[in-house]
Amino acid sequence: MLLDRLFRPRPATAAGRALYARAVEQSRSPALYSDLGAPDTVEGRFEIYSLHVVLLLDRLRGQGEAAADVSQALFDTYVKALDNALREMGVGDLSVGRKMRKLGEAFYGRGKSYEAAFAALPDEEPLRALIARTVHAEADAASAPRMVSYILTQRAALAGQPAERLLAGEVDWAPA
Repeated sequence: MLLDRLFRPRPATAAGRALYARAVEQSRSPALYSDLGAPDTVEGRFEIYSLHVVLLLDRLRGQGEAAADVSQALFDTYVKALDNALREMGVGDLSVGRKMRKLGEAFYGRGKSYEAAFAALPDEEPLRALIARTVHAEADAASAPRMVSYILTQRAALAGQPAERLLAGEVDWAPA
C-alpha cells in the first residue's frame, strides 16, 4: 500500500500521459493521411503527431497552475516518446542527443508558428502557409485547406471541452 502510493504518478503526470496517448491515437487516424493529404512518412507523422500535442498545449495555455503542470507532463511524455522512437529506429546513443536537440528545436519552432497563426485568426492564410511548409512539405500542398479546416475543427472541439476534463487526461477529438 505504501509502495503503491510512492510509485503512483502525480495526477498531473498521469493526465499528461493520458492526453499524450490520445494525441498519438488521433494522429494515427488513417483519414489524416488518405483524406487530408498528410504524407505517411516519418517526417509527415512527426508533423501530425506534433500538431496534436500543440493543439492540446494551446488549449491548456492560460488555464492556471494545474493546467501548466499537465502541459509540462504532456510535453515531457512527448519528448520521452521521441527519444524512445529514435532508439527503436536504431539511432545510436551518441547521436540521440544531437537528434533530440534538432527535434526539440523543430517542435519549439512549430509551436511558436502555430501560436502566431492562431493569433492571426480569423485570417486563415498564416495557418494555411504553415501547413503547406510543414505538414505538406513533401506532399501536395493543395490539401492544405482541408488540413486547416481539420485543425480549426479540432481547436473548436477542444475549446468546447471543460478544462477539468483535460486536467483529468480526458479529451474527445472531432472525427478526422
